[in-house]
Amino acid sequence: MTEQELIQLWNMNRKQIITAQFAPTFLLTASIGLLQFGLMETGWLIKFAALGILLASGILGALSQYSAATESIAVAKDLAALPETSAISKRIISLAPWQNVVRFVTPAVFTAIFVLIFAALI
Repeated sequence: MTEQELIQLWNMNRKQIITAQFAPTFLLTASIGLLQFGLMETGWLIKFAALGILLASGILGALSQYSAATESIAVAKDLAALPETSAISKRIISLAPWQNVVRFVTPAVFTAIFVLIFAALI
């Protein structure tokens, strides 16, 4: 692949990481809002349904983020293997290790928040 194609692939993965955060973030925010106003004081079936939706969206978001971050690391390795690279490619290569935050820290934070919401609902 050319340098330009690799940079485009990096940007596509970066956009996927950002997009993958929308649904879980919205659902977590909505859940916290509902808890705050006491609207989740309902039957256990509704509570478990809400937890299931949160869990499913979180798992899908985490898998999407993990995949995109892993691909981004591979793109950076391919960029580093090119004989000559531009300044933007050098920046991408230097930022690649931070993709591990997306791969590991973000899902851990979601898990912690999910456990707290689970405890609040149960």
